[in-house]
Amino acid sequence: MNFEGLDPGLPDYAPAMHSALDPVLDAHLNPSLLQNVELDPEGVALEALPVQESVHIMEGVYSELHSMVAEVGVPVSVSHFDLHEEMLWVGSHGVNGSDDIRQIQSLENGILFLTKNNLKYMARGGLIIFDYMLDESEDMHSLLLTESSTLLVGGLQNHILEIDLNTVQETQKYTVEIPGVTIMRQTNRFFFCGHTSGKVSLRDLRSFKVEHEFDAFSGSLSDFDVHGNLLAACGFSSRLTGLACDRFLKVYDLRMMRAITPLQVHVDPAFLRFIPTYTSRLAIISQSGQCQFCEPTGLANPADIFHVNPVGPLLMTFDVSASKQALAFGDSEGCVHLWTDSPEPSFNPYSRETEFALPCLVDSLPPLDWSQDLLPLSLIPVPLTTDTLLSDWPAANSAPAPRRAPPVDAEILRTMKKVGFIGYAPNPRTRLRNQIPYRLKELDSEFDSFSQVTESPIGREEEPHLHMVSKKYRKVTIKYSKLGLEDFDFKHYNKTLFAGLEPHIPNAYCNCMIQVLYFLEPVRCLIQNHLCQKEFCLACELGFLFHMLDLSRGDPCQGSNFLRAFRTIPEASALGLILADSDEASGKGNLARLIQRWNRFILTQLHQDMQELEVPQAYRGVGGSFCSSGDSVIGQLFSCEMENCSLCRCGSETVRASSTLLFTLSYPEDKTGKNYDFAQVLKRSICLEQNTQAWCDNCEKYQPTIQTRNICHLPDILVINCEVNSSKEADFWRIQAEVAFKMAVKKYGGEISKNKDFVLADRKELGSPEGLLLRPSIEELKNVWLPFSLRMKMTKSKGLDVCNWTDGDEWGPARAEEEHGVCVYDLMATVVHILDSRTGGSLVAHIKVGETYHQRKEGVTHQQWYLFNDFLIEPIDKHEAVQFDMNWKVPAILYYVKRNLNSRYSLNIKNPIEASVLLAEASLARKQRKTHTTFIPLMLNEMPQVGDLVGLDAEFVTLNEEEAELRSDGTKSTIKPSQMSVARITCVRGQGPHEGIPFIDDYISTQEQVVDYLTQYSGIKPGDLDAKISSKHLTTLKSTYLKLRFLIDIGVKFVGHGLQKDFRVINLMVPKDQVLDTVYLFHMPRKRMISLRFLAWYFLDLKIQGETHDSIEDARTALQLYRKYLELSKNGTELESFHKVLKALYEKGRKMDWKVPEPESQTSPKNAAVFSSVLAL
Repeated sequence: MNFEGLDPGLPDYAPAMHSALDPVLDAHLNPSLLQNVELDPEGVALEALPVQESVHIMEGVYSELHSMVAEVGVPVSVSHFDLHEEMLWVGSHGVNGSDDIRQIQSLENGILFLTKNNLKYMARGGLIIFDYMLDESEDMHSLLLTESSTLLVGGLQNHILEIDLNTVQETQKYTVEIPGVTIMRQTNRFFFCGHTSGKVSLRDLRSFKVEHEFDAFSGSLSDFDVHGNLLAACGFSSRLTGLACDRFLKVYDLRMMRAITPLQVHVDPAFLRFIPTYTSRLAIISQSGQCQFCEPTGLANPADIFHVNPVGPLLMTFDVSASKQALAFGDSEGCVHLWTDSPEPSFNPYSRETEFALPCLVDSLPPLDWSQDLLPLSLIPVPLTTDTLLSDWPAANSAPAPRRAPPVDAEILRTMKKVGFIGYAPNPRTRLRNQIPYRLKELDSEFDSFSQVTESPIGREEEPHLHMVSKKYRKVTIKYSKLGLEDFDFKHYNKTLFAGLEPHIPNAYCNCMIQVLYFLEPVRCLIQNHLCQKEFCLACELGFLFHMLDLSRGDPCQGSNFLRAFRTIPEASALGLILADSDEASGKGNLARLIQRWNRFILTQLHQDMQELEVPQAYRGVGGSFCSSGDSVIGQLFSCEMENCSLCRCGSETVRASSTLLFTLSYPEDKTGKNYDFAQVLKRSICLEQNTQAWCDNCEKYQPTIQTRNICHLPDILVINCEVNSSKEADFWRIQAEVAFKMAVKKYGGEISKNKDFVLADRKELGSPEGLLLRPSIEELKNVWLPFSLRMKMTKSKGLDVCNWTDGDEWGPARAEEEHGVCVYDLMATVVHILDSRTGGSLVAHIKVGETYHQRKEGVTHQQWYLFNDFLIEPIDKHEAVQFDMNWKVPAILYYVKRNLNSRYSLNIKNPIEASVLLAEASLARKQRKTHTTFIPLMLNEMPQVGDLVGLDAEFVTLNEEEAELRSDGTKSTIKPSQMSVARITCVRGQGPHEGIPFIDDYISTQEQVVDYLTQYSGIKPGDLDAKISSKHLTTLKSTYLKLRFLIDIGVKFVGHGLQKDFRVINLMVPKDQVLDTVYLFHMPRKRMISLRFLAWYFLDLKIQGETHDSIEDARTALQLYRKYLELSKNGTELESFHKVLKALYEKGRKMDWKVPEPESQTSPKNAAVFSSVLAL
């Protein structure tokens, strides 16, 4: 601790400043204060009271270390040890009562000071962050920090205020039955309020209601403290002569909520604190300076009393440091005394360095260049003067010359449309929004270069890193039009055949991790082979999503069903993995921490789901899980068995076995810039050794123990959470990358090049791969600390050897298989956090895509690194995967896999969905009757075959409304589309004797809040999806999804109207050759889409969708329209004649304004004949 910071400096009192001070002492000063100070008539030098150099402090016994004057003659009203830095804050009594500093509280970014009716928050350097004035009638005495940004303030009035420190506003006012709350404490169970009447009330943490009340003293309460299950209080009792200090401390047991034996002490207690070190000691302080230590449940010993020598007659304040190694006392004459139990005490467990003000640099200021437009002239301090300045030229010699406006971009002028005298043009995106450069020069529209930093000082402060971030790493967003996503060009962002994932769904921050799991071949096969009967099983939903990624040929998919199941899992909510829409939009969540917690959660959840051994009864005939043993394949892939050893100082050793699915990096405490290999840090993190308090059975109490961790075998996939959550870890990565860069430059010497190029070893060997040598470039070596490969070996003594590995080393991979216990791990994926202060950043993944994926998608066998940024997928150089510029690209998760991993596992995928899913099943609805059945399930002899027709229609409800904004030109821009959920799915037979009769008509039960049932368009009414009151055939989404998946896998052709949207909301990927959409069959290029209702009226003379829509009616009508299309086009052979039919259709539609005439009597394809046959069946 720097004790010069205790007093803002007690400099020598200069005669000019204190000329009125003569050797005669002021009446308010205590003569003992200046006993050893020699008074000079011309000036008084008051220095901090010196401490004898020969003072010897015994370890474990509190003794005075320092004593100094804060402010001469002004009583110290409060003292507070800083919780973040090694500082002691001292407040004093002011001139009048309102200026007294009554409580001080340290926060991470500053200090809170409470006076009578004022709350001030100041930075440690002295700058005011806010100054919050309370009502003049308030008389505040205490404050309590309940959360990082919430504060309770209490005083002599009958209420307590809750203040939000972020908005600096009063958020709640709690009424207290007993006015006068002067002391507040908090535990994990209660708020404790100490009242001037001598009572202590215990209040609920959420509602602030009184749960219990202790009537401690009849007079007044002086102080109290809480530790564990004990509450101790001191105060005053009423006597005949008035109030008298009570020498009995009241002690209460918070488990039984009653008083235990009072503790008699030998001093007049004014202050008390628990000082829990090895025992729960109490420190009791009297105002005369006596201090006694005792146990709260024992007897006080007079031998445990020591005396503080205050300069003034009274001690006014007392505080204990966070480490319990230091005590601070303040007296009535402005003196502060520091007592410690060791010569070099520790004040906080983890203190940061204090930044002191820099000395004045006026004499050493560098010259300023007047030609620099952006140079702030305020760098030169100018004294306040009333004389005319040299720069204040007379008007005769100067003229105003405003800066000439820059010319308007030619592209804006070319595309501008005028409405009256106002012109509108689309933004060409060549400059940052609301920013114009000072200099009139052309700016490049690309900002990917490091040198292209905006000249505007506002831009430099708000988005300094944006110009360093390559465009492919920036957050991608979908621009919605009135057609939704149909005209959005996803191919511009993804020219590969791999599928991206859409980011607009809630909690889609995990898209990058879904891609990582998908490109792990054994995991992909394992998940796709899994199927169970749980309604919300993450493994099942992930398998469905992987199946969509397999089928896609570059089109993006969405994980809406997977994320829907994810939101229903209680553990996910408890771990804080489910973000609110507001937090996701504003970027409040820390994405790096979030994705690392998600990584641990998903591996644990998949491991648990895979341990289900029972064959599902609801899905008869469904194939078993990937693993036949009690342990799951997820456990075999990721799990690492460990031995945790705890060694007590008594010599007792405890060993217990455990397992983990991933490891977290633990960084060394080193500020010297020492070189560490990544392998060293990884070994330190796996074989972790730490000192901690743990229970010892031999000692029968908590003891300091040494805990070590040893692993028993190596996992097949090594998962590492990087835990770069603060500047400390980021600096470590930055320093190690710089050291690694210098060593690489030194290693390659003159062979290193500025750009990527190739050097041929010998022109004769041009055709051989060995003759082609890669020469590293400077750009490839920058910001690299992570190795592409690791070599790990288990020793016979259960130790672990880890080293960075390159394929050029002598020890080859073939020998790795031969040597027992040695493994080579190759980097497979890195997940990184892209920093952006405006949006909270984004998460992207670098993934090394293996040969099997390229073989399936592109028919080639090679490996390639790709960047996955939601729906943006781009091949990258392998060095980009390990380059981390900590200014904008921070590592979060690493995946290393054993070489030849795929050869160790079966990679066969057997479709687990069988025909039994289409058979009859029970409804979830309690009130459903057979007379209400609207469909006939398929019989065994009716099972669909390849190429069979199935009419399909779906109805939806809205979960979240659309978010849109109005542009300046009056058009609407969709920010976020409405979130839909499927509510009803209908499939009708497309051929056979029962053609047109539905075999699926499922209403989908939902647990999520429905915002709009869209009854006019869907026919769904409130209550139809509620199992308690619905009369419909109600099922789970998973059950109906399996039916549709089976139909897709068997190869049927779906006929419907607008099926693209239906499949999108259901979250199904259907091959294009299995979709017959009447929207496109009856459509001419560059013309509008025609509604099903108009097509049915025009071609079939049917008037459907009168009051509401009905999915059976729509599916049957779509089938009839397809039959009509085959009739008109002669099975697609006479397209010329069908084109004429379409022209006539569009002409009729324009004349009718695409409206169907109102019917005299409603007709519908749901006629009585059809339904009589349904009832007969």
